[in-house]
Amino acid sequence: MPSQFMVEHVPNATFPEDDEWIALVRAPEGLTVIREAAPYSDAARWVGFYGGASAHGLDVPGMLAAIVGPLGDAGISVFVASTYHADLVLVPERRLAEATAVLKEAGHEVSSATA
Repeated sequence: MPSQFMVEHVPNATFPEDDEWIALVRAPEGLTVIREAAPYSDAARWVGFYGGASAHGLDVPGMLAAIVGPLGDAGISVFVASTYHADLVLVPERRLAEATAVLKEAGHEVSSATA
């Protein structure tokens, strides 16, 4: 994906104060917010792969494991947000080139403006 992202934890919140988010996960300990990175923010930046070139059924096993497995084996941290159709797999921006190579070596087709 061509954007850079930030992952934020907002304790004791049930919804963000703005609508500038990509994905939300509400949990007992607060809200996790994925949003496009602000240009001048010092927050850690993540870049994403949208797992699955086309939609896949929720009953198809192993789709996410096929992506995060090789990244984990290479010691690359991931943050995942799953949708009904696919998975957004974020990796630290500084590891993008390495993550792209690992996924290609594992047999994945990787195409993006940043990869």
